[in-house]
Amino acid sequence: MSSNTPRLQVDGLTVTFGGLTALDDVSFTVGDAETVALIGPNGAGKTTVFNAVCSLVRPRAGTVRIDGRPAPTAPTGLPARGVSRTLQGLGLFAGMTVLENVLVPLVGPAISTAVPDAAPAVLERLGLSAEAGTPVDALPYPERKRVALARALVTGPRLLLLDEPAGGLGAEDIADLAGIVRGLSADGCSVLLVEHHVDFVMDVADRVVVLDFGRVVACGTPDEVRADPAVEAAYLGLEAAA
Repeated sequence: MSSNTPRLQVDGLTVTFGGLTALDDVSFTVGDAETVALIGPNGAGKTTVFNAVCSLVRPRAGTVRIDGRPAPTAPTGLPARGVSRTLQGLGLFAGMTVLENVLVPLVGPAISTAVPDAAPAVLERLGLSAEAGTPVDALPYPERKRVALARALVTGPRLLLLDEPAGGLGAEDIADLAGIVRGLSADGCSVLLVEHHVDFVMDVADRVVVLDFGRVVACGTPDEVRADPAVEAAYLGLEAAA
């Protein structure tokens, strides 16, 4: 991959469901070791972008490229391309231990992308080593969120998609999460995140893409986005100036 090739490139992405246009000509990139956030009101199309990148929905138009190559046609092809994702609803397996949950992605083709000690190293990084043998449903919610993140990290992704990682967390846990995300970027991992906690976004993101009614209405650094009248209009439901 050329150093100028984005880790993720979305061009002209348009997704429709029946007569509803969920995404309308959406374009953005995520560079090497860059953290990009997707924000916008409920129903703006953020999760649909994630689903299109992960080949869970088929776009009517546009392309998704990972490291300069077309994205896989099915989600099962993502681990081999260095892509991993967390789920908004966690998706953990109740009754299984923390370690067993984290090992799930290493069953099958993804295991070839991981080093043998990946799971213990990830658990240590996220402060979960002591809970490795604990049933995941016995943990408090913030720790279960970290288990879900550990499961996404165990394959050593080069591109990590985080779906509302700060959702349901208190201020201290959000601050810890911000440190984790910054550490991933420092290690060379690119991050695309969807999040409603705007303060968290402005703390960790290198760039912010703002969606409203399926269209990109602003894109730039956190400071640029804060100052953009179109962003305020999107969040307040006002009509932006032309």
